Amino acid sequence: MSKQTILGRVTQLAKANINALLDQAEDPQKMLDQLIRDYTNNISEAEQAVATTIGNLRMLEADHKEDVEAAGEWGDKALAASRKADELRAAGNAADADRFDNLAKVALGRQMQSEREAKTAEPTIAAQTEVVDKLKAGLTSMKDKLTELQAKRDELVARARTAQAQNTMMDAVKNIDVMDPTSDLNRFEEKVRREEAMATGKQELAASSLDAQFESLEDLGKTSEIEARLAALKAGGTGRAA
Repeated sequence: MSKQTILGRVTQLAKANINALLDQAEDPQKMLDQLIRDYTNNISEAEQAVATTIGNLRMLEADHKEDVEAAGEWGDKALAASRKADELRAAGNAADADRFDNLAKVALGRQMQSEREAKTAEPTIAAQTEVVDKLKAGLTSMKDKLTELQAKRDELVARARTAQAQNTMMDAVKNIDVMDPTSDLNRFEEKVRREEAMATGKQELAASSLDAQFESLEDLGKTSEIEARLAALKAGGTGRAA
């Protein structure tokens, strides 16, 4: 996987619009769970890729450092050889002086080669450094996005549970409205009232019957008195009771 591909993928994932994705989802909770799994896997892959990119950058930096140090060392050797050549030439030893001048030239050539290699690596190092910085920022954004996803998921689950509880309660209230127990209570109360009315009627009927009996007794008393007076009238001829 190329560095540019890694950078593009990380950037795309970091900029993902969660709300837009949720609006398109038939089951937001399942989609969030899948997004969390995908993001976790993508972050793991991106971390490995970024680690590899950083490792390559550090190798380039180390090589560049070696080239810079080598250029400095070869420069020191060239200077030392040149000075030695000057001393030998001043002492009249031209042959050895020329030999040290040649060594100075070789050292200068090595110095120039190290400088070229260091200079050639600098644009690559700068570009790699920029890529690594962007990848690190992208990883940070992805981790923030993952935290946002997890928070969204938890919020959605809590809201779903609350909505489910509310729906259950409303269904229960609806069932209470449809099957109103007070209607049964009213029917029972009406039955009791009818029973009470019947009892009242029986009491009134019983009272009427008792009054009739007493009236019969009174009539019987009157008849008995008439019969007694009749008997006395016959017996005494007075027509008055004794």
